Amino acid sequence: MGTYFAKTRRGRINWRLLDADGQVLGRFAARAALVLTGKAFPDYTPQAEHRDGLIIINAEKIRLTGKKLDDKMYRRFTGYPGGLRETSARKLLETKPERIIRAAIEGMLPKSRLGDRMAKRLKVYAGTAHPHAAQGPEPLSLER
Repeated sequence: MGTYFAKTRRGRINWRLLDADGQVLGRFAARAALVLTGKAFPDYTPQAEHRDGLIIINAEKIRLTGKKLDDKMYRRFTGYPGGLRETSARKLLETKPERIIRAAIEGMLPKSRLGDRMAKRLKVYAGTAHPHAAQGPEPLSLER
């Protein structure tokens, strides 16, 4: 009896559509990361790339619990001396809500070249409109 290891898949990406409307950020990101890594599927192999992509809509309707809207800070560095920029979650949710979800999901992906390829298959949009109708995304429910 041998152990089955899935091979890295090539070719077509299976796109799945997730709606972030009313979801709590951390729980939503954890379940989305499971889909991107392939852990939600029975043939999961850690080193293999599963050809699944996520399209997330309604990013502006994501929820943060507690006092995270004011206390949670997002930091980025411009590359210049003294170029550390901090933005609160409330301000980022008003201006660029896609960045909040992307940061949460990418933080749960592997920190390697494989994780970088997974992050490229993550598309986040603030509203309900997205330009990926031609890929035929399947609606995905994250209810357990």
